[in-house]
Amino acid sequence: MERTARVASTPTPEPLPAGDVAALLDGVPRQRGQVAAPVPRTPGAVLPAYLRRPRPWRLLPSPTGTPVTFAYTALLALTSLFASHASPGLVRAVYQDSSTDVAHLLRTPVFVLLASALWIAGGLLSPYALAFVLVVTALERRIGGARAILVFLAGHVLATLATEVPVGLAVLAGHLPETSLHRLDYGISFGVAASVGALSGLLAPWLRWPLLALAGYCLVTDLIAFQDPMTNWGHLISLAIGTGLWPVVRRWYRERAQTPADARAAAS
Repeated sequence: MERTARVASTPTPEPLPAGDVAALLDGVPRQRGQVAAPVPRTPGAVLPAYLRRPRPWRLLPSPTGTPVTFAYTALLALTSLFASHASPGLVRAVYQDSSTDVAHLLRTPVFVLLASALWIAGGLLSPYALAFVLVVTALERRIGGARAILVFLAGHVLATLATEVPVGLAVLAGHLPETSLHRLDYGISFGVAASVGALSGLLAPWLRWPLLALAGYCLVTDLIAFQDPMTNWGHLISLAIGTGLWPVVRRWYRERAQTPADARAAAS
């Protein structure tokens, strides 16, 4: 008996859509002159980091991208120009009226806490001026302007109280002279240190820990120099306040990333 072989019929596969073929061949080198297909964009979608072009200008504040930091920077520039060109007697009087010493905190606490944050100790050439521009800009791009300033003020206010209240208590106990109640204290450094601590919690680990180590090293070095120990302790306290805000700023960052308008702004 002749044996017959039965061959099972296999269905002809349907051709893949053009988009799927392109996806499968994405890793294959293209021929010279062949143009890659554009990456599809959906409303509110953010491109992966490896597809974004580096934009160095995003490190600086802008009136559209970071309006709060831009306005605050302009205000600090104006006050610094005033301090550079006004008479020394007038500048010192304004500094004294804006000082967050114990005497002023007892009389006009809200005014001096806000006024003291309008000056840069050392002027526009101070390292804290550059740190303010870079750090607060990066923080506003990630969590929004109002929240970035809230972090800044939290460090400024809490670190000020943490350093000035012990001075007042020491004067009451007789351990310090009454002249300590009128110590000149102003500037943005406490807020900047808190912003550095908060921003580090939003960065990748390879950048977070070196940033914290560098900031901590600089602040501890200043403290060891013992030129202004009260202020230097305030810097370390404000840095700790910023790192303590990691859970909060990370939640704000996630909330902002889920908003389509903010996602488009982050990708621009």
